[in-house]
Amino acid sequence: MRIGVLTGGGDCPGLNAVIRAVVRKGVAAYGHEFVGFRDGWKGPLEGLTKPLGIAEVRGILPRGGTILGSSRTNPFKIDGGVDRIKANLAEQGVDALVAIGGEDTLGVATKLNDLGVNVVGVPKTIDNDLNATDYTFGFDTAVNIAMEAIDRLHTTAESHHRTLVVEVMGRHAGWIALHAGLAGGANVILLPERNFDVEQVATYVTKRFQVEYAPIVVVAEGAQPLEGQMVLHNQELDSFGHVRLGGIGQWLAEQLEEKTGKEARTVVLGHIQRGGTPTAFDRVLATRFGLQAIDAVHEGDFGKMMALRGTDIVRVPLIEGTGELKTVPLSRYEEAEVFFGS
Repeated sequence: MRIGVLTGGGDCPGLNAVIRAVVRKGVAAYGHEFVGFRDGWKGPLEGLTKPLGIAEVRGILPRGGTILGSSRTNPFKIDGGVDRIKANLAEQGVDALVAIGGEDTLGVATKLNDLGVNVVGVPKTIDNDLNATDYTFGFDTAVNIAMEAIDRLHTTAESHHRTLVVEVMGRHAGWIALHAGLAGGANVILLPERNFDVEQVATYVTKRFQVEYAPIVVVAEGAQPLEGQMVLHNQELDSFGHVRLGGIGQWLAEQLEEKTGKEARTVVLGHIQRGGTPTAFDRVLATRFGLQAIDAVHEGDFGKMMALRGTDIVRVPLIEGTGELKTVPLSRYEEAEVFFGS
């Protein structure tokens, strides 16, 4: 069997571990042949390929990013896109695809599978917002990077007696903000799941200064104030209809400085969260996903996504992972709120 592999959407640590596991087991255990499609769905759409064998995956386990490249290409927004993909797969002699990605990439995989393309999905996103799986790889690394940044910011904030607002990724789901904020000892954590009251945030900040400690406020990029709108970098949409977020941290810092009379600065972690080497947890999870994915392909169990349930890797229908985003439940938010203002 000849199998294509692609990585789409935002890159994250652990992608190479999946590729490595799929290829190594696919070649060694089953004798399959592989071809890498470059730059997400742009690869099969335009016939962009690269060799993918044992030699190509040696030494890539600790590397961040993806050796295949990525993009946010949506073939369903391109005239004749699906037909072009089918034609290129046939020309390459590809019998099945392993698609590694998040909501958008696996959403395309779901539609293609319904149209007769043999696809197996592997869930990837630092936001941890894909349904049907307890965790996605990339999330643990992103949280640890954000936590380390918060640890470092505590000392400089206290030295200068200022508020530091840390903006982290999270468009619709605040998992990174919640976990990094709790692990890093933040005083306020603001998530997209619940609009925040700026006056209340200012009260928490003031209380922190009263005990002679400087406050750290962690805010997800998609968080919104009660009376306001999501802060946008611009109004342009990508091929999946997403606007580019950014700016809520700076807006919040300006508001807090005005309301508390204390200097406030913003730190936007941005793509630092998704770069660099993956944690041990993400390397192991990504490897296990890859091993299960090639088993599914070999068995002809298409239209499935790999998922972590407890400690087990299971297969679920692709639509279960992409049909609805997994957001932070209110109960989890309330568990954390006991720490606010302390």
